[in-house]
Amino acid sequence: MIANIFKRLPAVAAVSLLALLSGQASAADKEVNIAYQTVVEPAKVAQADGDYEKASGWKINWKKFDSGADVITAVASGDIQIGYVGSSPLAAAATRELPIETILIAAQIGQAEALVVRNGSGIKTAQDLVGKKIAVPFVSTTHYSLLAALKHWGIDPAKVQILNLRPPEIIAAWQRGDIDAAYVWDPALGKVKESGKVLTNSAEVAKWGAPTFDAWIVRKDFAQKNPDFVTAFVKVTGKAYADYRAHGGDWKAGSPQFEKISRLTAAKQSDIAELLAGSGFPTLPEQAQLLSNGTVKALAATSGFLQEQKKVERVLTDYQPYVNPAFAKAAIQ
Repeated sequence: MIANIFKRLPAVAAVSLLALLSGQASAADKEVNIAYQTVVEPAKVAQADGDYEKASGWKINWKKFDSGADVITAVASGDIQIGYVGSSPLAAAATRELPIETILIAAQIGQAEALVVRNGSGIKTAQDLVGKKIAVPFVSTTHYSLLAALKHWGIDPAKVQILNLRPPEIIAAWQRGDIDAAYVWDPALGKVKESGKVLTNSAEVAKWGAPTFDAWIVRKDFAQKNPDFVTAFVKVTGKAYADYRAHGGDWKAGSPQFEKISRLTAAKQSDIAELLAGSGFPTLPEQAQLLSNGTVKALAATSGFLQEQKKVERVLTDYQPYVNPAFAKAAIQ
């Protein structure tokens, strides 16, 4: 049938139609695997609406992960091209000189991550943590914040039983009464807060000198071959953050935005406003500035702390190769 159509068209029109069809086929052939986590943030709305696919023309396979360490493993293997990670696993990955670069600061973490102690655990002050079981996903932002908090309180980590559990495992262990405390993010955070109290959070830990953030990273080989897609990805995310910054006050329980965020994260709609307020979401101009300087310094500082805690063997002299502001700058234009 298509052949008959071409026969009836003038030569120029036939060539134009062929080019159009070829372009559509090419776009349809483009496919990418993206790792996301159940962190409550504004771009979940864009993800639910298919905005990334619409802006890029690519097929996106969204893969849910429970920890940044797992995302790093998948990115390193080549199974994932773009992934959502925290600053601690990102610093560890950069220190290992994995072929990745940071393209966006996804969230400047505050109260959205917290250390919660279980009711009945006997923990009333920080010093009561000695000898207790604290669950946290290892090499995560909460792991980093927990170690920083213990250092601030003068507590030797060896005197605390720190257990490596992913968020779903933390919920199960909490419900069984197997752990006394947990440092985690939502939806696990919301679950443990139902029968516990917050001892500290990442906003306080940041004031003590150990700020944390989440970021989107990309494999360098993928970014080099597909700069237009990466720029489109950054632009859609930046637009989602700008929309929240401008109209977030109208996002409430029962709103389309909260419904979509809840669907992708399993967070309760009644908790989402507080969780969004618990982090900062930089706009594209702010992204360009953060990625040009601050993020490099933050990764170096985080790596230094991880080395001190014997979580990494060394610290690189320069973390600039693992941070790329070019896509944020291109997205602004």
